[in-house]
This record gives sequence, structure tokens and C-alpha cells, in this order.
Amino acid sequence: MAHITDVLKKPVLTEESMRLMAEENKYTFDVNVNANKIEIKSAVEKMFNVKVASVNVMNVKPKTKRVGRYEGKTNRRRKAIVKLVAGNEINLFGE
Repeated sequence: MAHITDVLKKPVLTEESMRLMAEENKYTFDVNVNANKIEIKSAVEKMFNVKVASVNVMNVKPKTKRVGRYEGKTNRRRKAIVKLVAGNEINLFGE
């Protein structure tokens, strides 16, 4: 990957990801489907100036959706859950 913005797409903000942020110091991001754990770790460390303890990655399969008689699929995506070293924190909301 050429740049950190090519690796990290956006943070995932759901009820489960918010719970992980508060309780376990884990942050969830949508990442490029071709990115590996090493690239994700270095991108998070450079972008947010934190120390990463571990990275877990999962591929989210596309879902079939229908609109009337037309059927299609959502985009496939890749999700990364990044655990930070104790004492580090990412401020996603600009507070």
C-alpha cells in the first residue's frame, strides 16, 4: 500500500464497537480488502500516534438485497479490530 489513507477507510461506529472502545480499548475500522495486519498496524500507529498491541481482521461477505424483482449484492468489505496498548487512546469524535 502506498499511503495510510489507502489502508484505513473509516471507523466502524456501532453499538458493539462502542462497547469495545469503552471496555476493552479496541477500535474497529473498515480497511482495504487487500490490506494485511502489518499494514493496518503501521497505518493506525502513524495516523493516530498510538502503540498497537494486536490486530484482528475479518472478511465480511456481501449480502443479497432485493428491490422489487431486481436482486443485487452489497459490497464485500474487510474489518479490522485494533487493540491498543494500555494508556493509549484514539479520539474519534474530536473532543
